[in-house]
Amino acid sequence: MKLLVLAAAGVAAAALGSTLAFASPAHADELPTFDFADCPAPPANADPGTWRCEAFVSQGKLTIGGQEIPLGEVRLTFSEGQVNGQYAQEFGALRHNPVRVPGLAGTTIQLRYGGFSDFQSNDERRGELDVYAVLRHPLLGKDCSIGTAAKPLHTVVHDDPAIPPKVISQNPVTAYRGVIDADLALPATHGCGPLGRLVDRKLGLPSPSGENTFQQASYVQYKPL
Repeated sequence: MKLLVLAAAGVAAAALGSTLAFASPAHADELPTFDFADCPAPPANADPGTWRCEAFVSQGKLTIGGQEIPLGEVRLTFSEGQVNGQYAQEFGALRHNPVRVPGLAGTTIQLRYGGFSDFQSNDERRGELDVYAVLRHPLLGKDCSIGTAAKPLHTVVHDDPAIPPKVISQNPVTAYRGVIDADLALPATHGCGPLGRLVDRKLGLPSPSGENTFQQASYVQYKPL
């Protein structure tokens, strides 16, 4: 029985191992289709004429140590404006389809919203967002993730000098820009079951601040509300 268990663990480890693949960020040469269906309506006490929805279509990338995980397309919407002359915002949705994880055969990763956002830019950062990453594989626990809904990853993004802002259109207002968080700390996986340590070892988790980057190259379009 012990030999069977060890053999099963060996098969599982092999099933989770593969070579790394890499992806390049998007380029501002072809506009995606924007979807404003998730835009939150202005609150009842909103100052008239001040609210707009921002729809982002991004190509994301998470780097852990020296390993890159291309995240593919990430879509995000939120609304912003004024209430009683003060800035206000309402989160819409974060939509991300599962994508394969290089180095972990048959494993996918999917970003989910972690319950906090602040998109009011200032001189110190472009915005802040809480997320967590769900990992799926038949051999992993059903709650396997990096971060959790209760303890999400807090990312603070700054303008990426490699992808400077560019206005593509004035009607409707459409832009292209890059953002980066080079200070993101990543914990060990949570809820992955007996193979969690293998996943951590393959991904290099936990990984301290300064060893990881979260990058997005984004098209954004604005719609008055």
